Amino acid sequence: MTLHPLPDSVPIARRWFRKFIAPFNPLCSIDDCALMISELVTNAIVCGRSDDTWVVRVEWFREGTSLRVEVHNPGFPAGVRMRRPEANDAHGRGLLLVDSIADSWHSGPSALGGTVVSFVMDDAWQG
Repeated sequence: MTLHPLPDSVPIARRWFRKFIAPFNPLCSIDDCALMISELVTNAIVCGRSDDTWVVRVEWFREGTSLRVEVHNPGFPAGVRMRRPEANDAHGRGLLLVDSIADSWHSGPSALGGTVVSFVMDDAWQG
């Protein structure tokens, strides 16, 4: 899915994921995945940078029994880091949330240019 870098794109990404994953009946929580997609799309919108018109791209893949979700943006891969916000900080918990729910997550250079942040849910389907 390709999204404009606007706040309205976050709920669109959640609805898209729910619609297209449901027929595959994953064993993992669709709600948890939609929450993590919300966090990663929000980060992509906030942190993506380009002098040209740009988009955020969300993709999901079945890899054996695992589900992998990727969020691509034109930002710099070195800028992705898990923060340790103070209790009164309003932001900075997105990757902490992903780290606590997903079986694993990764960030780095995107094959599309810019940055990709992904998460994996192991055993999302029976083998």
